[in-house]
Amino acid sequence: MNFLEHKTGREFIAFAFYFAEGAPIGFIWWAMPTLLRQSGVEINTITTFTAILTLPWVFKFLWAPLVDIFHTSRIGYTKWIGWSQLFMCLTLLPLVFIPLAGNILWWGILLLLHSFFAATQDVSVDALVINVVANREKGRLNGFMQAGMLTGRSIFGGAALIFIPEIGLHATIAFMIAFIAGTMLLLPFIKEPDLIDIEKSKLSTFKNNLVGTFRTKQTWYTIAFALTSAAAFEAVGGMSGSFLTDKHVNMQSIGFFFGVPVVVAMLLGGLAGGFLSDKMNRKKSVTFFLLGFVLLIAAVSILGIVYPEGSGFVWMTMFAGIYFFTGMFTTSSYALFMDVTNPKLGATEFSTFMAATNACEAWVVWSAGIMAASQNYSAAFLTMCGVSLISLLFLRKIKD
Repeated sequence: MNFLEHKTGREFIAFAFYFAEGAPIGFIWWAMPTLLRQSGVEINTITTFTAILTLPWVFKFLWAPLVDIFHTSRIGYTKWIGWSQLFMCLTLLPLVFIPLAGNILWWGILLLLHSFFAATQDVSVDALVINVVANREKGRLNGFMQAGMLTGRSIFGGAALIFIPEIGLHATIAFMIAFIAGTMLLLPFIKEPDLIDIEKSKLSTFKNNLVGTFRTKQTWYTIAFALTSAAAFEAVGGMSGSFLTDKHVNMQSIGFFFGVPVVVAMLLGGLAGGFLSDKMNRKKSVTFFLLGFVLLIAAVSILGIVYPEGSGFVWMTMFAGIYFFTGMFTTSSYALFMDVTNPKLGATEFSTFMAATNACEAWVVWSAGIMAASQNYSAAFLTMCGVSLISLLFLRKIKD
């Protein structure tokens, strides 16, 4: 059986591999900030910690060329995926035995190493998809990727806040390792197409493709868009747990919110956005979905100024709407990045675009955290809404 030969098989492995990546990301982005905030850690310290753990996704383009250069008939994308997943598990294993209290530095180091191998798996999976999937299918497949990532986030980012008090933090980490290891069982059932261009693995050919691609304005407009477009949502995504905590919402409610409403909203948004972006003009769909989350974030910011004592239900309802449009935007924009990627640079060019989106995540969360600490959440959110709107100028320059 070869999953790549069937549409359902391709959707399944896209879901599974992104689940393996989304589980620890959810823990790092959703569970950890809430746990740290509950322990009294300052918001700017939490956002700095989170931003540092994002760095491997920001700089993954530096080692992504290795995946392209050493992609041969003997060393395929599945080999890169398998080794990456193995080391993802090994770097989490010590956390099963190391207490969080008093060992934040060790946790940070191990999670940073884990992020490095998770980012490498991400590069390899994306390169595989770019090389074996037609453009007309990439929007929908990105929807399944996001669904997998969000399910992982739901279980180990949101729901973890509910069952950590019951089973403990270390057992939660152990279950996460088991889920990641389980996806490795799929690798024998993925048979990549035979390489036609045997020169693809040679350094000189790679260099020529790389220079030609990065000399075009199209590439740099796409990078600029990736660096700025999601700024409004990244500010909300990076601080929503802290925001709700400061609005006196208890940890169990926050855990339920991240575990169910957020994931359902983003999952439905992702699937709908991928489907619609395959059917309509890709750039138009990206624009509409971006405007959707910007308008809702602006509404949250204004409400935070005029009615700061709003109930937790009000805030969580508005955040759910933001996450829905973000799911639509994410799948459509990622499909756009795949559309403009040169397949011969499937790992390098696409990982550069994705690294830019993660750089957006890092710089926004860091700067928005400082802004929120010195002023308030509304000021940070509104500023980043402006950045997202400016990104539409770069989107106009990208050719369909």
